[in-house]
Amino acid sequence: MVSPAAFRPTTHAGTGTGPRARRRLPSWARVFLTGLVLWVVAVPVTFATGNINLIPTIILLGSFLVPVTFVVYVFGRADGVVTAERVFVAFLCGGVLGVLGASILEAALLRQPSGWGYVGVGLIEEAVKLAALWLLARHLPRYTARDGMVLGASVGLGFAALESAGYAFTALFSASGSLSLLNVVETEALRAVLAPFGHGLWTAILGGALFATAARSRHGRPRLGGALLGWYLLMALLHMFWDASSGIAVFLTLLLTGTPTQWTLISLGAAPGVTAAQVHTYTVISWGLLALDAAVGVLILVARWRRTAPPAPVTVT
Repeated sequence: MVSPAAFRPTTHAGTGTGPRARRRLPSWARVFLTGLVLWVVAVPVTFATGNINLIPTIILLGSFLVPVTFVVYVFGRADGVVTAERVFVAFLCGGVLGVLGASILEAALLRQPSGWGYVGVGLIEEAVKLAALWLLARHLPRYTARDGMVLGASVGLGFAALESAGYAFTALFSASGSLSLLNVVETEALRAVLAPFGHGLWTAILGGALFATAARSRHGRPRLGGALLGWYLLMALLHMFWDASSGIAVFLTLLLTGTPTQWTLISLGAAPGVTAAQVHTYTVISWGLLALDAAVGVLILVARWRRTAPPAPVTVT
């Protein structure tokens, strides 16, 4: 005889597999939302209390929020070789090594400001990030292009987080000598929007190219070569174009809307006055150039990611 219990509806309470089970947000979304709430709370509290001791909290939260979120996101695309420890070390140590190396080389080689400074900064910063990644990944048991992209993104985002913190700290001091919390908030909000499309993107592509050389190496280790040099120069070019976008936008705005009087003042070394329409044109062109640069980088990264199949699973017997 069949027990009546067999006809009772099956419940899924506590199993998380039933139709009514709550769907949790992915880890990266929880990290982002938690950090965003903390930053949004910290800003008005600091404004209301005038407590300057809270300013480092705002700077650190705002500078690291988006980079850390993307590190958590890219970690979910890694395999067993790229552990949480390696991602953390790449983010922190790689970022610090990159910032320190870039600061030393830029101070030594770029003493006189000029238009070539953008070229120098792009070449130097991409080189030191690539060197930091190579240093941290020397003893991996296996190298795949996708792992290189994940660790490269971690190094680049660590660099971006520390760089953003420096810019936010500099923005704190206004021209009048007073402290401007509004400048800090504006700087962090702008750099947070741009963070995923700069250093993290470029170094991810370079990391994939670096690790891909291991497949062509006789010893199975990353090595320098013509292909890697080509990718390095391309990323340095994207970096240079990104940094120079503001100056290019100024030139294009004047080329399109400049008056003879403005060009005369420029030739005399004087600052020409600008109209509201020119400011609007400059803003559109500037953001358009950044969007173009970011789109090229994203398309390259997506294409490289899709071309590199994940490694076959290893069966343990």
